Amino acid sequence: MEEQGEHASLLIKVQGDSTASCHGEATQALLQADTGPQLKSKGSDGRAVLIILGLECLESMAFNGVATNLVVYLRSVLHAGTASSASTVSLWYGTSFFVPIIGATVADAYLGNYKTTLISFVMYLLGMVLITVATFLLSNSVLCNTSSCPSSNGTQTVIFFAGLYLTAVGCGGVRSALLPFGAEQLNKENTPTLEIKSRRNFFNAFYVCVIFGVITSGTIIVWVQENVSWALGYGAATACMGLALVGFLAGTPIYQQNEPRGSPLKTIFQVIVASFRNMGLEVPSDSSLLYEVRSNHIQRTKLAHSDDFRFLDKAAVISDPSLAYGDCQSSWSLCTVTEVEELKILIRLLPIWVTGVFFAATISQMHTTFIQQGTVMNTEIGSLSIPPASLYSFEVMCVTLWVLIMNKLIVPATRACSANGAEPTQLQRIGIARFLMIFAMAMAALLEAKRLQGVQEGELLSIVWQLPQYFVIAGAECLGVIGQMEFFYGQAPDSMKSMLTAFALLTSALGNYLSSAIISLIAGATRGWHSPGWIPDDLNKGHLDYYFWCLTALSLANFVVYLYFASKYKLKKVVTF
Repeated sequence: MEEQGEHASLLIKVQGDSTASCHGEATQALLQADTGPQLKSKGSDGRAVLIILGLECLESMAFNGVATNLVVYLRSVLHAGTASSASTVSLWYGTSFFVPIIGATVADAYLGNYKTTLISFVMYLLGMVLITVATFLLSNSVLCNTSSCPSSNGTQTVIFFAGLYLTAVGCGGVRSALLPFGAEQLNKENTPTLEIKSRRNFFNAFYVCVIFGVITSGTIIVWVQENVSWALGYGAATACMGLALVGFLAGTPIYQQNEPRGSPLKTIFQVIVASFRNMGLEVPSDSSLLYEVRSNHIQRTKLAHSDDFRFLDKAAVISDPSLAYGDCQSSWSLCTVTEVEELKILIRLLPIWVTGVFFAATISQMHTTFIQQGTVMNTEIGSLSIPPASLYSFEVMCVTLWVLIMNKLIVPATRACSANGAEPTQLQRIGIARFLMIFAMAMAALLEAKRLQGVQEGELLSIVWQLPQYFVIAGAECLGVIGQMEFFYGQAPDSMKSMLTAFALLTSALGNYLSSAIISLIAGATRGWHSPGWIPDDLNKGHLDYYFWCLTALSLANFVVYLYFASKYKLKKVVTF
């Protein structure tokens, strides 16, 4: 006990004077970062938030102006094969969702969100210009859907694909930086409750802007492409991107610009390496004996120590206080408690993130099996013929409705019923989304069983029966996707805001890949058991309802796993020295 007391006394003394010492380059960076973000503007401005929301509307219109009809353009104008077109679109989508991880790392470590967004917008616009130029150069703009179509000009095709992938990279950069950059514009001087509310309203509004772009491009721009001119349609999308870049530059004087805090990945690896290097050291029972940078002059925020993943605490064990400060011990052998806690946050978030991948796999049914289900239903409503794919527009409108229901009805009702006026937490909203997905898949299974029964009786079921499952899945998307982005951003350490936001978006890409793997596996396996299997080309001869029941079971298991890890999750705690 005496030795521990002497150790503590020496530690406090050394830490009180440590601002003049050094802990390698990492300590100096921490001391600078701990003073809070370095702002290049005088204060928060609500106009900056409105500008960024407007930019997202334009960006979403531009991206979906390319994405919505890309497979049709590849097949009818560039004369690619059916399988080749689908594969190309999938690869392009995957690229646009994977790039945010790279862009977020660059933003957090080197450039900051403002510069990353600016560079991404420039690349984005250049890619859109190349796409538009290529479509103007292509002389054969007649729709063609036969195998005898002539090949397109090689140079023009190269220009088109160069623009396509430059657009994907630019889009990925914008996705990684624009959302956290918008969150940086919110007033940080509010109380914690008001700050959470303002951040939630911003994330909801941001997602509504994404939906606005989907609806606008899926109607106006797509109509122009197919009925007037592909070049004019892509030109309209390019104009949206040009306006976005001009608007972004115009708002520069009123933006708050946080400086990058160094590479978060480097810090993660330093904690891991230091933990193994200090494997032989014993973690003290008193967490105050672990290494942390402190100052008596400036108030600094740190992450409080937590008791889980104790092995990682070895990275912050001080073997010799004199060496830790006086001789500038390397960050690869001694890390601060805050650095250790940042890695712990990532580990805690990982199971939540994995359930998000399975959740995204079920949401992706809207773009695949739901549409296939609709194609074998009666699409006539009175004198109108409803394309099955158009129900996606109904779903995105329902997401907006769910946002209003959540903000105007559910949250106020929860506050009124709660003794302390609490509202659903982010984890609770994500859990409700996982639960709603069970119902959405079960409804699709029951509808398919009813449809197959109608086929046997010679009756064709109306596509209107699909609307309820789209409405439920819209609720799941509203609560799950928005809630997940907000939760990951809120839990992210200051040095990882962009990276964890991109990490949350990555579930969408992986979910689509997982959905493709599941449907291929089930289709192949069931063909071996009973021809023609559950998902044949003619769905009237299959059992798509069995496939939906499998997804229902998967959603139920995903919900149970989520409940377990969410109940064990420890929210980060910020302390001030």
